[in-house]
Amino acid sequence: MRPPVPLRLRLLLFAFLPLLCLLAPAGSRAAGLSLIEIPADGGRPALTGGVWYPCAGGTPTANRFGPIVVEAVRDCPLAGMQMPLVVISHGVGGSFVSHRDTARALADAGFIVAAVDHPLDSGRSATRRPGDIASMLERPDDIKRLVDFILAGWPGAARIAPERIGVFGFSRGGYTGLAAIGGTPDFRLILGQCPTYPGNRWCAQIEAGATDGRALTHDARIKAAVIVDPAFGAQFTVAGLRPVTVPVQLWASEFGGDGVGPKDADTVAHNLTARPELHVAAKAGHFAFLAPCSAELARAATDFGEAEICTDGAGFDRVAFHRDFNAEVLRFFRRHLGAGQGP
Repeated sequence: MRPPVPLRLRLLLFAFLPLLCLLAPAGSRAAGLSLIEIPADGGRPALTGGVWYPCAGGTPTANRFGPIVVEAVRDCPLAGMQMPLVVISHGVGGSFVSHRDTARALADAGFIVAAVDHPLDSGRSATRRPGDIASMLERPDDIKRLVDFILAGWPGAARIAPERIGVFGFSRGGYTGLAAIGGTPDFRLILGQCPTYPGNRWCAQIEAGATDGRALTHDARIKAAVIVDPAFGAQFTVAGLRPVTVPVQLWASEFGGDGVGPKDADTVAHNLTARPELHVAAKAGHFAFLAPCSAELARAATDFGEAEICTDGAGFDRVAFHRDFNAEVLRFFRRHLGAGQGP
């Protein structure tokens, strides 16, 4: 729930430091990658992001976004028909490449995977205002706009099965995913325990009525959700989650962190009408769900006073965990969304 502290350093870290990509599994198809820009609409800014997808052939190369490196075959021909779509929502200070290892694992297995930068709290965005409650209110609409664009404006839209759409969200993205599938948090439950980092205005805005009568955007086209260490999870009541009817795979870290604790996932698990598929990552902190750090990233994180991003507890192997984590996410989406037809 609480954005990272110090927020300015965290945003800079996600925006400007190189991240290490996981290697694709042996024998997997190379994932393609194309960049997207969703036009501004109704006063909302343009959205930038990327799409991973099964590639008809080619050799992966290092694609740089500033210093961030993504291994993929850039703009290769799309392979397959009737493929499921998964959209990804990043956490505060992240970007559309934050969960690239999961995106690539799904694309290798026949999924279309799309992600965007949330303009108000992406580390890559010049318009970020993570301390404004609007950063939470507008996120679900970003996801709907992404789905709209991929189904109508992306060149491979005809290859997608529109009845088989899923969402993956981490931290604030977990909140976003819950909202997208029908959930509504009770924002007033954070009053008295508001984030205290400089520039945060959530409680003042909530008390002033900024969330009163404000309906979050839901998207009935989404048929399955993977929700990972959700921020704001403790603010989703039974009534707020009653409209959620799609299957949910819910992940929690044992130790939490960055304002997200075990209570967040526990509350969601308890209050969902249908029991979710719950996984607790033993010995893991909140940032264990981010890609493993290279030595360079670990040094830079330490230099910025953000060593926790790359530091795991004793007995936790982040690389091994991500192999299992991505496999479980893939299994869940295959079960509930099926798989695409081969080329």
